[in-house]
Amino acid sequence: MTPPYRAWWKNRPWHTNAMLLVLGIGLMLLTRQLVSEFDHFTIGFSGVSGWSVILYLVAAVVVITQPVNRATFPIILGVAIVCRAMLLVPEPAMSSDIYRYAWDGVVQHAHISPYRYVPGDPALAFLREPNRDLFDSMNRRDYAHTIYPPAAQMLFYVVTFINPAMTTMKLAMVLLEGLTLWGLVQLLQELGMRREQSLLYAWCPLLIWEIGSSGHIDSAMMAFLVLALLFRLRGKPVRTGLFLGAAVLVKFFPLVLLPALYRRGDWKMPAAMVAFTVASYSCYISAGSRVFGFLGGYAQEEGVNSGSRFFLLDLARHVPGLANLPTVAFLAVAATIMGALVLWCWRRSLPSPKGRSGLLAAHLRGDELFLQRAMLLAFATMLLFSPHYPWYLAWLVPFLTLMPNLPVMAYVCGLFYLCATPLGAGTVEAQYSLNRLLYAAVAVAFLVSLLLQRWSLHRSLLRVQTEGQRAP
Repeated sequence: MTPPYRAWWKNRPWHTNAMLLVLGIGLMLLTRQLVSEFDHFTIGFSGVSGWSVILYLVAAVVVITQPVNRATFPIILGVAIVCRAMLLVPEPAMSSDIYRYAWDGVVQHAHISPYRYVPGDPALAFLREPNRDLFDSMNRRDYAHTIYPPAAQMLFYVVTFINPAMTTMKLAMVLLEGLTLWGLVQLLQELGMRREQSLLYAWCPLLIWEIGSSGHIDSAMMAFLVLALLFRLRGKPVRTGLFLGAAVLVKFFPLVLLPALYRRGDWKMPAAMVAFTVASYSCYISAGSRVFGFLGGYAQEEGVNSGSRFFLLDLARHVPGLANLPTVAFLAVAATIMGALVLWCWRRSLPSPKGRSGLLAAHLRGDELFLQRAMLLAFATMLLFSPHYPWYLAWLVPFLTLMPNLPVMAYVCGLFYLCATPLGAGTVEAQYSLNRLLYAAVAVAFLVSLLLQRWSLHRSLLRVQTEGQRAP
């Protein structure tokens, strides 16, 4: 009997696992190479980041389009753990923010508000010798109050209670990534997708570098954000509000997601968010207005006030006759765009379901669209804000995992790679050139995605696998 015809592009699950093993080993070797590049130039950070992006993209296509079995997820998880374990002990070379995290925790254990003094203030001199490694490694230690909101400070307090060291803080951020990954797996399965798609988060080189190596607090923000998305899908408004509030009080960006997660007629979610915010700030109210820390100074330092921070404004200023375009004009346009998106989210939000609860309400097809609205708000915010640092885009990766999107992928991977090249030097001219390339890549990715939506061939070649398409 003639066996059934199998198209050349369709693999068996063991083929998928073999490809992922090869790609995963390559990613682990590149992660190990990243550590050696700190002290000895071989292929450079741009070489490590560029090849890491290539392997990541190939692995993403494989895991999205090819069949899997029960061995696939352990392979994904194992590679993710090994990559982060390699970076746990070495000191971060790309950013020194993690030392301020630990210092803020040490200051709190001395019963002093972290918002009250800069690290170099004589009032904190008695903390320097016992924590000399933290103090000497900090940036902005002589003039900047801490910028991190109350939820982040509470986390710093808890971690430094265990051990006030850089490695302990980094370990905490990696463990929070585990919480994020768990939440994403739950979301994928409840949306009817395969848990193996979590590779888009677990193997993302931006996260391996910026969380695994640098230990950025964005890990905590992502964990709380994913839990908020999960409880929103499950129809739990109080928990949604609490975790969204926690995400906002780690880093303020997730506040823009409130219109997408809000359901008309539901007062519990925003009430829980407000209650959490008030309770958190009340713990540090003794610092007065200094509770907002270095936020104003950071805005000045990063070019928010002058407008040099915003690439789209800088691009407009290169147009003849618009060289003196004021920053306020761009901010007005940006506010209009975000206002229109918020109104669009509001008009498409479903009322709170009556007579339904839990998963039954969450599985209403229209209600799941809040994830798309949230991703659009997050992506628009980043495009308008045009961050100079790749870890600012980390919170887009969970959305990318749930809803693979070519423009978002181009933005995340593009900024990560370009910041490892000479264009990431930080000068105004280099940053403008970097953003020209980056935004051009996003525009091309957007056009390609439109073409793919109308091209029938790719639907047969790159058919996204669902939960039911897993081999034994």
